[in-house]
Amino acid sequence: MRVGRRGWQLVGIALVLAASAPALAGEAAVRGEPYRDVFDTVVIDAGHGGEDQGARGPHGLLEKDVVLDVARNLARRLSRSGLRVVMTRSKDVFVPLEERTYIANDARGDLFISIHANAARDDGARGSETYFMSLEASDDHARGVALRENEAFGPKKGASADADPLVAILGDLIENEHLTESSDFARGAQLRLATLDSGPSRGVKQAPFVVLAGVQMPAALVEIGFVTHPGEERELRDVKRREAIAKVLAEAVFEHARRHDAQRGVAPAAGTPH
Repeated sequence: MRVGRRGWQLVGIALVLAASAPALAGEAAVRGEPYRDVFDTVVIDAGHGGEDQGARGPHGLLEKDVVLDVARNLARRLSRSGLRVVMTRSKDVFVPLEERTYIANDARGDLFISIHANAARDDGARGSETYFMSLEASDDHARGVALRENEAFGPKKGASADADPLVAILGDLIENEHLTESSDFARGAQLRLATLDSGPSRGVKQAPFVVLAGVQMPAALVEIGFVTHPGEERELRDVKRREAIAKVLAEAVFEHARRHDAQRGVAPAAGTPH
């Protein structure tokens, strides 16, 4: 069969997924560790970093700096609760896609959260929105956000579905048991983020984010606001605003953890606010 260019782009995503994802129970057995299904590990991915600055606000605020601060704050809150936290970057460095997915999968996380700040040509665009993985973007805006964020991993990584038969096969890899949990967490996170916004919630959407395609756990990408909106750029500079964002994201994690453990009939990790 003929495989189109976008099909080969999706093959690249699938190869990253396969190469970087250890089997959870098998990995634990190799390390001599007992395998537990209790929710106890969160992987936090601060978008961009180093030479990849991400979006820039009209007064110079950089996405990479805002999201790193929020990610660190979230990590502290989760760690204090007794959860194990793994960060794909904890300082201003560029981390390639392969390393981000390897870090997440090697940690055998129960949840992956990628934190970003949005951008738009229209400086009136504002508000938060949360994404989970899909081969098809839910709308044109979602498609544009995915293309912008995927640029960090190279020009050919922002793949979307086309008519290639291979797409259906790759779709089966992504439409797995993690999709429902990803959707549930995304909705919980967005509900809480919306309480911080003065305007209407931008909602939960789907798009082909490369960073979400490679991780073998429930995953969501959170756009915490538009740095290109003058008012939101000013808000995102405020330490208290960043703390508030981290606080509601932590609450969404705790709720997801409670649901995860209840569904599996396991006792929560010691110290977690269940």
